[in-house]
Amino acid sequence: MAAYIIGEVEITDPEKYQEYIKVVPETIAAYGGTFRVRGGKAENLEGAWDPKRVIVLEFESMERAKEWWASDEYKNPKAMRQAASTARMIIVDGV
Repeated sequence: MAAYIIGEVEITDPEKYQEYIKVVPETIAAYGGTFRVRGGKAENLEGAWDPKRVIVLEFESMERAKEWWASDEYKNPKAMRQAASTARMIIVDGV
């Protein structure tokens, strides 16, 4: 069953975040993941949610997504992202 990592990101250092953007796709692809949403235009439909940047990653399974999240390949890019932004992220099973 597919699994999705959904994130809401507020960029605090645009220059550092641009470096992250350059290196992260290769790490995601190495674990079979793909971007489904990558910072496109977001419009609020209900409630008080006003995200700055939304990302959605799809992996073949929850296990594979967690492997990527904890991987050596993503360790340094994750630190780059955390230094350049604040985020809230979840992982959910697909249907």
